[in-house]
Formats: sequence, structure tokens, C-alpha cells
Amino acid sequence: MSVVAAAVCPHPPLLVPEVATGAAPELDDLRAACLTAIDALSAASSILVVGSGTAGAYDASAGGSFGAYGAPGVRIGTGPAVLPLSLAMGGWLLDRSKSAQLPRGYRAVPGDTAPGDCVRLGRELAESNERLGLLVLGDGSARRSEHSPVHLHPRAEIFDTTVAQALRAKDLDVLEALDPDLARELQAAGRAPWQVLAGALEGTSLSGDLLYEAAPYGVGYLVATFA
Repeated sequence: MSVVAAAVCPHPPLLVPEVATGAAPELDDLRAACLTAIDALSAASSILVVGSGTAGAYDASAGGSFGAYGAPGVRIGTGPAVLPLSLAMGGWLLDRSKSAQLPRGYRAVPGDTAPGDCVRLGRELAESNERLGLLVLGDGSARRSEHSPVHLHPRAEIFDTTVAQALRAKDLDVLEALDPDLARELQAAGRAPWQVLAGALEGTSLSGDLLYEAAPYGVGYLVATFA
């Protein structure tokens, strides 16, 4: 078997209402798009959550906490809080979807992983003997406006738009060719996970659909599904 479905979501902790507090309704559309994308993973027999972070593989019991973001009572998993933010956010979203009961695992990919290594990892993951669903977490550029975490960069919107179009069209060549140096300059945390996805989707007949594209806080957020 191979990858039978995939979802792409961003990982801002503000998706968690207890973190966003009064601002939670501002991301209702993004939260809904993420859950719609993840619901499509119910066609799989197991799910692997892929996101940026110190290299590591974790099983379903791995814990994640949002205490560092002001919500110490919000946790996922039963074990110690070892998951990086991207994977913890993926687990939190997954727990609220129709795919919540499927077996899951987590895989963190360092943000400085070379594109070729990301693609090779994706190909290796696709060799699973199960009907695998991928939940890929990654933010676009954090330099989309003057109110961004880092000041506006003139290439930020072009970069995010390029990725959005590639996800919509399932243009794996474009995803595989993303420049890690430019992504680092633009503070686009999704570059490595997106390239893992590109490798995993090679040879599949899945079609892409872009569900969300915006930068509400000066950070590019993209949601896509492949089914």
C-alpha cells in the first residue's frame, strides 16, 4: 500500500481556543478548514503526523502541552510532553476530527533538512504496508505584513502563493524545488515538511484541493487536502 490521503495544515497555537482566549473566533474559518482536511484522512488505516522540530519519531502515547502558550491545562497524549509545537498542534487537531480513533504516530523533521533528504524521507514513508494518511503541519512565511512576527519581506507573499498553487495543483516539482535558504529568510517553517509530503505523494493518483489561504496575523496559513 501507499499514501491514500494527506492533509496540510498550519500549526499556530492560537488555533487552541484556550490559547487564543478572546481572539479565538478570529480563527474559526481556519480551524474549520483544518478539521475538514483532516476528516479526509479517515480513508486511511493509520495516520502519521509530520512537522518541523528536532528529529525524532514518536508513538501515539507521546505527550504535548500548550503550557508555554498560556494554556497549561491543554495537553494531548498520555506520556511526557515531548512533542514539538508542530506535532502537538497536529495531535490536537486530529483529536477533534473524524479520524481521531485511527492509530497514529509522529515524525519530526529538522527545519534545516536538505530538500533531497526531505523528499527521500517522504518516499520511505510511502513504502508503508498500511493505507497511510499523512497530516503535514507547516506555516508559510512569518513576514507577510508590517505586523508580522518579523518585519515585512517583499518576497513573502510570492513564496506563499507559489506554495498554495503547488498544493492546489499537486505540483510536486515546485514543492521539491523550494529553496531552503529563502524559506529560512522568510521564516517559512513549512518548507521541510512540505517537501516530505512531495516525496510521499510521488506516484500516487491523489488530487489536491486548497481549502484555505490567508495571512491573518502576518503569517501565511495554508490548508490543503489530497484524496
